[in-house]
Amino acid sequence: MGKVSFEEITLFTKHLSVLIKSGITLVEGLEILINQIENKNFKKILTTINNEVKEGHSFYSSLKKYSDVFPLIYLTMIKVGEQSGKLDVMLDYLASYLKKQYDFKKKIESSLLYPKIILATAFLVGMILSLFVLPRLVDVFKSLEVKLPLSTQILITFAFFIKNNVFLIVLFFILGFFSLKIFLKQKKVRQFLEVLSLRLPVFGNFFNQIAVASFCRNLGIMIKSGVTVVTALDIIASSEVNYLYQNYAQKLKEGLKEGKTIFETIQEKKMIFFPKIALRMIEVGEKSGRLDETLLYLADFFEEETDVFAKDLATLIEPLVLLVVGLVVAFLAISILSPIYEISSGFK
Repeated sequence: MGKVSFEEITLFTKHLSVLIKSGITLVEGLEILINQIENKNFKKILTTINNEVKEGHSFYSSLKKYSDVFPLIYLTMIKVGEQSGKLDVMLDYLASYLKKQYDFKKKIESSLLYPKIILATAFLVGMILSLFVLPRLVDVFKSLEVKLPLSTQILITFAFFIKNNVFLIVLFFILGFFSLKIFLKQKKVRQFLEVLSLRLPVFGNFFNQIAVASFCRNLGIMIKSGVTVVTALDIIASSEVNYLYQNYAQKLKEGLKEGKTIFETIQEKKMIFFPKIALRMIEVGEKSGRLDETLLYLADFFEEETDVFAKDLATLIEPLVLLVVGLVVAFLAISILSPIYEISSGFK
């Protein structure tokens, strides 16, 4: 049984929202969607949820049993929708929210696709040269009765190592990949790397804007749907998102409980990664009583900023990658052609 994807949850929420808004009951809407869903795991989950709703359980309590599928913000908004008698409105909010999240994620992935292809191609070419071309040159160069240049000697040593340790190298890469994956899942490691990524030149601002956009979107949509600011911040602080902004959410929640505003808390706690433009707009939003609208506007603004940067990323990375590839090609050319030149000189 397959994993339930973010896209599947987004489509399910949108379709359920449309069905309920058209007058169809929750149970009938779930039954219609269950018959359309192809993912067996998701179909099984929704069937169980639908059976519990038929027995009189709330939609929220049934969904809550699958918190690994439905995120905390999703569950909270469903709960508020049921309690207020506006489940159709809340599902509409959720559908719009998830659609924006999905579109934003796809834009970033699409924009980063070209740099990934360039790097993957360069790596693949390097591996082909190392495994199939360079080992063949080792015997040729060894048979030449000329003094080999340093670059050629380095190339022969490297090719000889690759030729005789292919299995160990492949094993090293496989073990290294899984070890790195496990290492990066450690909480302290993720915290350190996330803060480090925000301090990177050029890219730091890009990563920070992604985190701010997500923070503002999550907080804004929950406040708009009727969740209190303190509860919304508590949910963000408990969610599996950027650890730095989880910490920020916790500090903001504590500040609100002490009677401070979000603006005052950000200044007092010295949240240095929080953009100044967002800080000033939040101040205006709090004073005007339109904090939810301000946060959602900020989310749109920072998503557009990251989208523009991501589109320009290929332009920034391409010259660097081409430079590295060019240097490698130049090194190979010099290493291979130098001995040939020495031989041709000897015939003169």
